[in-house]
Amino acid sequence: MLSDLLPRDHLQHKTKATDWVDAITIASQPLLKKGVIEEEYIQKMVDSVNDNGPYIVLKDYFALPHARAGDGVNEMGMSLLTLDTPVDLKGNPVKIFLVLAAVDSSSHLDALSEISELLMNEDNYQMFLNGSLDEIYQLIK
Repeated sequence: MLSDLLPRDHLQHKTKATDWVDAITIASQPLLKKGVIEEEYIQKMVDSVNDNGPYIVLKDYFALPHARAGDGVNEMGMSLLTLDTPVDLKGNPVKIFLVLAAVDSSSHLDALSEISELLMNEDNYQMFLNGSLDEIYQLIK
């Protein structure tokens, strides 16, 4: 399921981003280009962090940007951005942005479970932090 939601062309790597808003915007581009999300969803993710704090930072250097399910989302999907240089997300350094676009409150839970299981393994987590996109994609598959 995870590899269906996060195909290879949804993975991006950049040296750096201007700030966390820029990183979320960049990370969302594959979903936006394919019509999975609307432009408004990107702003809703940013607004959600501004309103609720850095709750999207789930682990050191790892954030899961998302907003309310179905709001600006046309179909379920995910995209990933890795950065060489972390950006500050309200006091938290982040190098990995995994954007989640959910259509309802439950259909994405299997994919979240899969990604959580992957990241609980320290070797896998280090691959997300330091590996190439091809190496990360092999883990996802």
